Amino acid sequence: MTQPETKEEPQLRRVMGPGLLLLFVVGDILGTGVYALTGQVAKEVGGAAWLPFLVAFVIATITAFSYLELVTKYPQAAGAALYAHKAFGIQFVTFLVAFVVMCSGITSASTASRFFAANFDVAFGLDWGKAGVVVVALLFMGLIAAVNFRGVSESVKLNVVLTVIEITGLLIVILVGMWAFTGGGDVDFSRVVAFDTPEDKNTFLAITAATSLAFFAMVGFEDSVNMAEETKDPVRTFPKVLLTGLGIAGVVYVVVAIIAVALVPVGDLAASKTPLIDVVKAGAPNLPIDDIFPFISMFAVANTALINMLMASRLIYGMARQHVLPPVLGTVHRERHTPWVAIVFTTLIAFGLIFYVSAVADDDAISILGGTTSLLLLAVFAMVNVAVLVLRRDVRATGGHFRTPTALPVIGFFASAYLVLPFSGRPGQQYILAGALILTGIVLFFITTLINRQLGIRGQGITDPTHLGDAP
Repeated sequence: MTQPETKEEPQLRRVMGPGLLLLFVVGDILGTGVYALTGQVAKEVGGAAWLPFLVAFVIATITAFSYLELVTKYPQAAGAALYAHKAFGIQFVTFLVAFVVMCSGITSASTASRFFAANFDVAFGLDWGKAGVVVVALLFMGLIAAVNFRGVSESVKLNVVLTVIEITGLLIVILVGMWAFTGGGDVDFSRVVAFDTPEDKNTFLAITAATSLAFFAMVGFEDSVNMAEETKDPVRTFPKVLLTGLGIAGVVYVVVAIIAVALVPVGDLAASKTPLIDVVKAGAPNLPIDDIFPFISMFAVANTALINMLMASRLIYGMARQHVLPPVLGTVHRERHTPWVAIVFTTLIAFGLIFYVSAVADDDAISILGGTTSLLLLAVFAMVNVAVLVLRRDVRATGGHFRTPTALPVIGFFASAYLVLPFSGRPGQQYILAGALILTGIVLFFITTLINRQLGIRGQGITDPTHLGDAP
């Protein structure tokens, strides 16, 4: 008898070599964080604003080693959700990890939208006040949703253009700084080593609070593990490329922070909603660069919003298809072939976040949203550092994978966990936002469980986390 033919599922194409992967990593890390939060970090520690960025870089790099062991051991998409699933095997835990990652994408995009609105106000010389900034932020988020709905092909093409603009803006800041340092501007290097902490915090607590915020600038590298199935020889490529990309981003952030505090007084930097625009104006007052930099900043943060809302909507779609969220969220538009209900759902959450922070803490809206993003992801990083040690007992995985020194995941866990806890100096609003988002996910999970029971669907849960982010 002949064996019946089996139709194999199509596989993702391995098209990303070291160069493309490096561009992806660097482009994903460089974004809203340094553009929007440099002033807020300086507000916590004074002129030594570069130090929290450096500490955040070290913690991110330590956690990156854990990601490297896991992505080379399990070269599949889905990232942290996959590692949680393999390490703990508890469906609810896997769901929570995936939902928290999704929420971090929405809070990150909301941060970008508020910063976009602030730059829009400066770029066009408007003075619309708080209400005007909120309206622009909402319209911008609606535009991102429209691009997302249009299709993934259009989104990816736009992402390439925005990444180039994003990197160009940071290079302009560095070049302006170098020009000012060589005699072209008013520079005060004494501010770079000056600590000026809030009265209610000692130096250590101020540094950890600022690091919690600066960590927002270092997130993004974890997205690259979702490209494992599309990377050529990921076991050999990922370690070198990911660490190189992190190193480049870390150097850029520290250099930009040093330039910022050397050119602009800390008080002015902390009070500014568009800190890098003020840096460019101070460093090159007679050049027309400061007229175009607000537009560059707008396009740069648009990239962050687009990437994160694209990721968030696809994760919602994937979880709905895995029967852990209501099935309506997995609905695909007949003509555009995009998960339109998931796009609407994630956009409405972003709208709610923008309204909330505008109502309770408008002046600190960007720092609260950015801090909530880092809070959510640091919790995921703590889990990943535990998972890498738990999965050491899995001897069936791919051989020849990268292996991180055991001490690093231990250090990474305690560092990430500390920055998640309240005594690290985080504002309470960040915990309120994070808790509300997670509670929403838990409610949806149990609603879905009831729906599955009514429909007679057995074994509901994330059974194949490698396809969480799949979308048509």
